[in-house]
Amino acid sequence: MSRQLFIAEPPARYQVRTPLVVDCSTLAGLVFHEAWQAQAAGRIAGKALHAPALLPFELLSVAAKKQKAGRADIAADGLRLFGQMGVELHPVEPAPVLALAMQYQLSTYDAAYLWLAAEMRAPLATFDEKLARAGQAHLEGLP
Repeated sequence: MSRQLFIAEPPARYQVRTPLVVDCSTLAGLVFHEAWQAQAAGRIAGKALHAPALLPFELLSVAAKKQKAGRADIAADGLRLFGQMGVELHPVEPAPVLALAMQYQLSTYDAAYLWLAAEMRAPLATFDEKLARAGQAHLEGLP
């Protein structure tokens, strides 16, 4: 007797999306309506977004600057939008993050994004040219 294989599939929105590590410059541009908002939106569309657990604190810093500049509306809107984006936050390993910071002369904050991208074997999206150069050098050299 032959058997038939049935496959139950979830809706498309539940299918696996390409992972992308995003830094603060990328998301700040998007949620705080910076001049580079459209470019950021176009590059992250359809991706599963990931970041080190420090990202919300960096975005809060940007929001505080907006609020101090009299743009409390933009600050509140941006934080609300970020909360809806579903960015998966990850803890970082301090020693290898420090090693990357020293190797590429990055801040430890920036090195955390690079470390996560390397750990996940995922692309890194940033508007920071120094981080982008370090990311390209480090990620292309991974086994």
